[in-house]
Amino acid sequence: MRLSIILWYGAVNMHLERLVAILEMIAVAGRPVSAAEMQKATGLPKPTCYRLFQTLQEHRLIDDHEGTSRFVIGERLIRIALLGKSDVDVRRASAPLLKSAAIEFRETVFLSRFRSGQVEIIHVEVPDDPTQAYIYPGLGARPMHACSCSKAIAAFAEPEFREAILSGALKQYTEQTKTSPETLRAEFSSIVERGFAECDQEIEVGVASVAAPITIGNIGATFSVGAVGPIRRFDTQYRAELGQGLKQLAERISGAIQLCSVADV
Repeated sequence: MRLSIILWYGAVNMHLERLVAILEMIAVAGRPVSAAEMQKATGLPKPTCYRLFQTLQEHRLIDDHEGTSRFVIGERLIRIALLGKSDVDVRRASAPLLKSAAIEFRETVFLSRFRSGQVEIIHVEVPDDPTQAYIYPGLGARPMHACSCSKAIAAFAEPEFREAILSGALKQYTEQTKTSPETLRAEFSSIVERGFAECDQEIEVGVASVAAPITIGNIGATFSVGAVGPIRRFDTQYRAELGQGLKQLAERISGAIQLCSVADV
């Protein structure tokens, strides 16, 4: 019996070693890789290599790239790596893009992250122009129903999560704060349609912000990127213009975070 257990453990360990080896080789390849290429590179028997690929694909650890039978690191593995990413790692990947945007927009730009049922601002970059007055939003949690960075994420979340927000306590921060579930449902739909969210003096009088969701593959909007400033500048037209710019910035930050995550897989 003991010998059988030892042999079984050895077989399992070898199987895991092979799976990990394939994942590592796909991760460092920098391009989609076929099972045939992997078989040649590893020298594994062809049936074994194809079975390993099938196992990894079934568990969504690798994905078939655009149906080409060439594989890349899967969304599930990226999600695992991303969930383990510290704020320091995420900031390091996105800070140069955020700083460039702050200079380009001449506004404060900030990055937010969803975790543990709430959205937190985790990094802020301010413009370099000393003649431009700007607002520093601070770090930490933001209300899910009243801040652009939170609404940008909530609007693209699962319906059950949105309803949980609407059924909770919706604090009235200013006269502009929306506390009606019906009004917020309509706003979430509008956010999905235009691709960015707004906060028009909903937390603090005289302050407005805009934010776009950062979508990581099929994982959804785990982050958002926003800009904040005084309402005298942040009128409706200006917020719409910023929203379009933030959508483009969100795509670039998404790529930077994914590259950072894959590099550590």
